[in-house]
Order: sequence, then C-alpha cells, then structure tokens
Amino acid sequence: MLDAAMGSGRHERQGVFEVFARHLPAGRRYGVVAGTGRLVELIEAFRFGDEELAWLREHEIVRPAAIDWLADYRFRGTLTGYREGELYFPGSPILRVDGTFADAVVLETLILSVLNHDSAVASAASRMANAAEGRPIAEMGSRRTGEASAVAAARAAFIAGFSATSNLEAGRTWGIPTMGTAAHAFTLLHDSEEEAFAAQVAALGPGTTLLVDTYDITTGVETAVRVAGPGLGAVRIDSGDLPVVVAQVRAQLDALGATGTRITVTNDLDEYSIAALRAAPVDAFGVGTSVVTGSGHPAAGMVFKLVARTDDEGRWVAVAKQSTGKATVGGRKIPIRRTADGVAVEETVFVDEPAAGVEGRALETTFIEDGAYAPEHLGPAGVAAAREHHRAAIAELPPDALRLSRGDPAIPTVYV
Repeated sequence: MLDAAMGSGRHERQGVFEVFARHLPAGRRYGVVAGTGRLVELIEAFRFGDEELAWLREHEIVRPAAIDWLADYRFRGTLTGYREGELYFPGSPILRVDGTFADAVVLETLILSVLNHDSAVASAASRMANAAEGRPIAEMGSRRTGEASAVAAARAAFIAGFSATSNLEAGRTWGIPTMGTAAHAFTLLHDSEEEAFAAQVAALGPGTTLLVDTYDITTGVETAVRVAGPGLGAVRIDSGDLPVVVAQVRAQLDALGATGTRITVTNDLDEYSIAALRAAPVDAFGVGTSVVTGSGHPAAGMVFKLVARTDDEGRWVAVAKQSTGKATVGGRKIPIRRTADGVAVEETVFVDEPAAGVEGRALETTFIEDGAYAPEHLGPAGVAAAREHHRAAIAELPPDALRLSRGDPAIPTVYV
C-alpha cells in the first residue's frame, strides 16, 4: 500500500485511522483496553534497519523509492485514545492515529497485534479478578503461550486486577510482583515427599508454599505441617474436586494448629471455576492457560480503519467502508462516558465535533503528539497507573456488568 500510494502521489495525504471492535465476545458485557503503553514504546523504536531494507530490496517487495522512504521512517504523527486499563464497548474508538497515510499505514500490524492480544488477556483477567472477590490471583500461564507473549500477558493480567505473576521477566521489565511454587517434578526428584518439603523450607523458609497433591493430599498436608511447623505459609492444591478437597484441607490444617496457613488452588481455573469456589475457604488462586488465551477468546477482534483524509485542496473528507456486515462510520470520533449518580449509562461517540453542553467523562488521552512521546504512559509507572485506572473504571459500571452469565454490553454505544 505504501509503495502504490507513493506511485499515485497520495501517500502524503493526512489521514485519521481508528481502532475499534465491532462487537465483544459473545455474552461478555465489557472489554478492557491493554497494551497501549507497551505499544507506544514499540512505536518509538519502530525503524527499518539495514538488514530489513536489504531483504526488501533483494526480494523486490517494494520499489527503490519506497525503500528509501522506509530508511528514514519514524512515526511523526499523533496517537490518542482510551487510557490503558479503560473499559471499551462495541464501536468504542479505542485508539486514533493522526498523520500522513504513509506514516500511519505501516503501523497497522504492530498496533493490532499488540492491542488484540493484550486486550483479550486483560478482558479475561478482569472477569477472573472480579470472580475472586478480592482474593489474590496470580498469573501462571507462561508455558501456555509464546515466550514474548507470556511477558505481555503477565503485564495485561496485572493491569486488569491480578496480584502477581510467575514470570520473572515480567517482574523485571514491568515492576509486577512475582511469586511461584514448586512443581510436582521437585517432589518426584527426592526420595520422599518429606525430603522434598524439607529442602524447599531450608531454601525459602517456612513461609513458602508447599505443593501437597503429588501423592495423597491428606498425607501431604500432614507432612507439610510437620516439616515446616504451624507457621507454614501456604499449601497448593492442583487436583481433585476442589470445593470438597479445599474444605477438607482447611479442617485438617486447623486441627494441626496451622490456622494461619493459606490455601492456594490452581488446576486449569477460569472465571467460572473461580466463581464456583467463592464459598470455599480458598485464600488465593493461580491461573494459567485460561488467562493467557483470553479465556476462549485469544484476540479482541479489533480492526484498524481509515475514517477521514484530506483531499487535493487539503480539505477533510470523511470516508467509510460500506460492505455488508462490516460497514464503518466515517469521521473523527470523540468519545465520552456518560454517567448518572456515578454509574456509567452510555458510551456517547461524537463524530467530528462534540455537542455543546453534554456532560460526561472524556475518554481520550494523548500518547504521542507530533512524534513526541508522553512518558507517563511508559514503563512500570505506566503499568501501575493503568492498574489504578482500571480499578476506577470497573467501579463505575452498573452491578449487572460484573455477572458472568451471558448478556448484552453493560452500556450502549451511541453515535451522535
């Protein structure tokens, strides 16, 4: 597209691209924006080096003029959109890219790959965190996704309410609290469960979490308390009929005097199984596969569309796709979250100009302005801010929005 637009002389036309999702996954009531801070850092570093340019030239992917243009590329436009951690609904203009057609169009794949993945993870994680009702929930899914995606998933889950991750690189890069327990292989390495527990306690102290279901859970709990003492930090259960097993383990721990020992459960949890454990004496959850794969929806379904451009005289023209089932709304969008008594009631999206006198919470913030990057969205500080913003945005939803049963989006999206 860049090469052809250079040939037609249209590549320097100013344009507005928007990112939005036509719909939420079936039955879900809201989505969570995540990945924006990570995306800004990636755009800042987005360059075509000598090796990339040589490959494009060797394989004749584009003509020499386009290769010369790419050699000097850096994004010089403006990036605005919903704050990371914000909620979105069908049609919400999540991100807007203002710049020349050429500057913006080469970012499409980068933008969509980041936002589709991270928002899918965050949307699932938010549902799980809500189901946990304040109990700690850790992300443990690194072995169920790609190595780079694992770090991004840990970041997105933390923004949406998870308390920690087992991925140390995510902790190092993004400032996320880290945690972990031993695997069954550690117990099987030793000649007895008691020997394995003793080695772990010697290394990490009695506050560690011991995995008690490698063999028999009742025996494992008894051995764990005997080795670590009644000050044992926690036991982890990774199998069985969890509501029944957890109740039995709690009673056994209390009988052994380990009344302060916590119970952590894992075992292929998702938002529904976490909700089913609300009445059980579970102290913490660990979630792997389900959260890093978006709990059945590994991509958020976001698209990147040109909605406005200039003509040969520099006048702005709204443009829109008109194909059946995939029609878009042309024109620059200005979104506002309208509330009543502090509760969200409508996603109001103004086209081109906001209506005077309409009250609501403005949803847009600026990430990049004329090529200059806003540092407050970047790094661990940006992650912490996004987490706090998500907590506030969730509190604004009507109560029905947090139900796990199938339903319509929590609030309607209305174009004005």
